[in-house]
Amino acid sequence: MSNFAEVKFKGTRKEYFTHSKLTLKAGSKVVVGVEGGLDYGEITALGIIAERKCGSSSDCATPSPKNRILRIARASDKLKIKTLRQDEDRVRKETREQVKKHELKMKITEAEWQFDRKKLTIYFTADQRVDFRKLIRVLAKTFRALIELKQIGVRDEAALLGGVGRCGRELCCSTWLPELKPVSLKLAKDQSLSLNPSQISGCCGRLMCCLIYEHKTYVGARRKFPREGKIFKTSLGEESVRSVDILAETVTLRSTEGKLRTLPLKDLEFENNRDSR
Repeated sequence: MSNFAEVKFKGTRKEYFTHSKLTLKAGSKVVVGVEGGLDYGEITALGIIAERKCGSSSDCATPSPKNRILRIARASDKLKIKTLRQDEDRVRKETREQVKKHELKMKITEAEWQFDRKKLTIYFTADQRVDFRKLIRVLAKTFRALIELKQIGVRDEAALLGGVGRCGRELCCSTWLPELKPVSLKLAKDQSLSLNPSQISGCCGRLMCCLIYEHKTYVGARRKFPREGKIFKTSLGEESVRSVDILAETVTLRSTEGKLRTLPLKDLEFENNRDSR
């Protein structure tokens, strides 16, 4: 649909909308209609590109009739959203005070006003379930809005708050990464990386998302190499594979006397034209 658009809100939250008779482009600030009111966001994709992004996202849903882009943001809209974002500092502070007062084991991460100020979403992390019914009533009375307390994980918290990774660049999860996929220790093992948690963990304390980027390449390249422990009959006699270096494309062999030597994979293949086991 040419009238299909992806809209980004505060943090990494994105939703999909339809529009009519509006001249839009990526980067346009817009006011949208949502369930229960109005919100403010930025166009990040349009037309077929937005459709494809929606189709590849696991949490994408067909926009409801109420999810429509109403207008391109005016100067007054931009001033209003700036005021709301500044007020969210006060919201976080007061909410943290109430959490402490009610002795709740939860950490307030972020707050987000809906553009029409009818709804206030407060993000938090917690190690276990929290009974925050009394807190919601207090917050609704304090801020005079519909309150949504949304529990998120530490990875989502990092995506929401942003930061700088060990690579020196902004966190992938808070800039361009469309979806947080599961990352397991197996990814590090397959790439022969250090299994020291401090070296392969991100700002959130979980395994770095970038471990998944080159995993398929490593797995594919690894198939060309012999497994560790395999014995070959070479020009020097029987030798076993001690280790492999995928990037350098070399194999380290150990003789029956315990001597080590490293040679290119292609040279090993040449020497192994005879019997191997």
